[in-house]
Amino acid sequence: MNDSATRPESVGPSEDGAQLRIEWKDGHVSFYPPRSLRLRCPCAGCVDELTGERMLTPGMVREDVHPLSIQYVGRYALQFHWSDGHSTGIFPFEYLRGLCPCSVCTSAPSGGSENSQ
Repeated sequence: MNDSATRPESVGPSEDGAQLRIEWKDGHVSFYPPRSLRLRCPCAGCVDELTGERMLTPGMVREDVHPLSIQYVGRYALQFHWSDGHSTGIFPFEYLRGLCPCSVCTSAPSGGSENSQ
């Protein structure tokens, strides 16, 4: 994936406030439902460090979970402070781009580095 595909141009809520919207430097726009991001938290409390097994299950996360704040971590990641009190997960930009749920990204073999919305 090229560098512009994994560098955000802007990060914020979608127009209706229901999702996280990331516009990437390559022009692609990703929309993430908050709960799906929370369930994909890559921290050691949510994923076993030795086995890679996901410890966080859907039943452990409320349907209405949402970020209370989002912070940049250097120039490589975002950290979410969730309404359920969780805040240890760091989401590298490349990981977030790979999680893009749009049809272009989910069908592209390279993880969706195409310019589409």
